[in-house]
Amino acid sequence: MDPLDAARDWISQDPDPQTRDELTTLIDTGDGAEIAARFAGRLQFGTAGLRGELGAGPMRMNRVTVARAAAGLARHLLDTAPEPSVVIGYDARTNSDVFARDTAEIMQAMGVRALLLPEYLPTPVLAFAIGHLGASAGVMVTASHNPPRDNGYKVYLADTSQIVPPVDGQIAACIDAVGRVDELGRDTGYTVLGPEVAEAYLDAVAALVPDGPRELVVAYTPMHGVGGHSMAQVAERSGFADLHVVEAQAHPDPAFPTVAFPNPEEPGAMDLALELAASVDADVVIANDPDADRCAVGVRTEGGHRMLTGDQVGALLAESLLSRGVEGTYACSIVSSDLLGRQAAAHQQPWQQTLTGFKWIGKVEGLVFGYEEALGYCVAPHIARDKDGMSAAVLIMALAASLKAEGRTLLDLLDDIYRRHGWHATGQLAVRVDDLSIIATAMERLRTDPPATLAGVAVTSLDDLELGYQGLPPTDGVRLGLDGGSRIICRPSGTEPKLKCYVEAVTAVGDSLEEARETAAATVDAIIADLSAYLGLV
Repeated sequence: MDPLDAARDWISQDPDPQTRDELTTLIDTGDGAEIAARFAGRLQFGTAGLRGELGAGPMRMNRVTVARAAAGLARHLLDTAPEPSVVIGYDARTNSDVFARDTAEIMQAMGVRALLLPEYLPTPVLAFAIGHLGASAGVMVTASHNPPRDNGYKVYLADTSQIVPPVDGQIAACIDAVGRVDELGRDTGYTVLGPEVAEAYLDAVAALVPDGPRELVVAYTPMHGVGGHSMAQVAERSGFADLHVVEAQAHPDPAFPTVAFPNPEEPGAMDLALELAASVDADVVIANDPDADRCAVGVRTEGGHRMLTGDQVGALLAESLLSRGVEGTYACSIVSSDLLGRQAAAHQQPWQQTLTGFKWIGKVEGLVFGYEEALGYCVAPHIARDKDGMSAAVLIMALAASLKAEGRTLLDLLDDIYRRHGWHATGQLAVRVDDLSIIATAMERLRTDPPATLAGVAVTSLDDLELGYQGLPPTDGVRLGLDGGSRIICRPSGTEPKLKCYVEAVTAVGDSLEEARETAAATVDAIIADLSAYLGLV
């Protein structure tokens, strides 16, 4: 269909006056290029569900796109589940509540019992609610830590983990078969849940915390997201009274006015939290991303507070669980540090690597702990088989308080881990692009013309992850092995227009700790610099 005709057809079925006006203005002003861009295809439904910029047209997130997704998911559930039901949650981003209500109305009208959470709540509450209520599926309207202009639609099935192939393709096919959205039935007779589900979640998280000391000064930020109230409740129920919150970021705000990107990993995002930590002399710094499924951790040092890496937090949480005798499979994504495998082996517990994305970690059989380096941690699969920034935060607080009572810190425990297993330094080259062909070109060059050396170290192996790697399903990525145990994994981001390259350098057990730290860190920096130059990204 001609883009102009497609735009007019879109307007005729769009229930949202704002996006109708937006598209009408583009037609009236003759902005053919923008119309063509918005109608060049559709946001593709995949294992991350849907995520994109808000606006009119099939390449944007809007009420038409959401209605199609809801109808397609409903069709899939009707075809695969007896008496299907769905729990729907939402964050505080622009239109999240609208998209959630649209989903509930369409699901209910199609014969899927729709259960809507009563207010904006963290994503982990939605994941927990699926199992708690025995629902067939869950939908969370969120774009997590994406820029303010974005929103998204994340789908879970009954096991409380995110969808993976082939289910994503099956749902996508059902979405593609949806006709005009103004012909979909709507039913406002869905159930709005009370506060009981969130209360049960908070109790379950608080119950994770072992007995022990509670004296700890914490600087915390929910980063303009929905985690603030829940985190305060978890801290209170767990016995942590000294929680100091960054006031400028304490309340939900879809504009995220104090950060360029509402992601604790982004430069500058933690500045206000670190300032607060300095002013109250905090023992630890805790941050959640806007939907509170991720957790960032900072520590006090002689030179001021600094943030730990996701791999370091993963190692600390794993060590806490392993030392308490928690038995089962410890898992992490392939781009996360191999240190977890050495920790698990030392305690005679199995370790499993997965593809990138928590959807894969959530599927690991016998899972007791899983993490990914992008600040995602599952410390309690019985609560939900997904990352949970609330439970991770409170277990880090308990660990830090226990160490503080011994006159030690999280950094001291990390040093112990490195002494036993070798220093594992990690770093990342992440390049945001406007032109996606830059990423495709870089990946093709890595596959066909890999560098012979990086940082003066020979590249000894190349594994194309599209061909499968160590039994994992194929994925778009390349793994380079370097002499001495260092490795690099490069892949396109699944949720953002970014090329990501993950670097790890490992030193031998027994090396001087300070020397090992400096050597590994210098190796990582040098590899990143050489790789960036090789790919033409500097």
